[in-house]
Amino acid sequence: MLKRKVARHPMFRISCQHASRLLSQREEAPLPFAQRIKLRVHLTVCDACTNVSRQFQTMRLAMQRWRDKA
Repeated sequence: MLKRKVARHPMFRISCQHASRLLSQREEAPLPFAQRIKLRVHLTVCDACTNVSRQFQTMRLAMQRWRDKA
């Protein structure tokens, strides 16, 4: 319940589109602290973006394995 209250607070609320952009940017470089927190809060309440995050993680691991074999 507290997670939902925090996620609805304007300071932490971001759209799925913004979250998706942050997930993509996170693949290239570490996000600033404030952006990481906003993304984490969003991921606690949004199943769709959590799935996208897992897809990025799967792709990252696959690429690492591919590079290790090359």
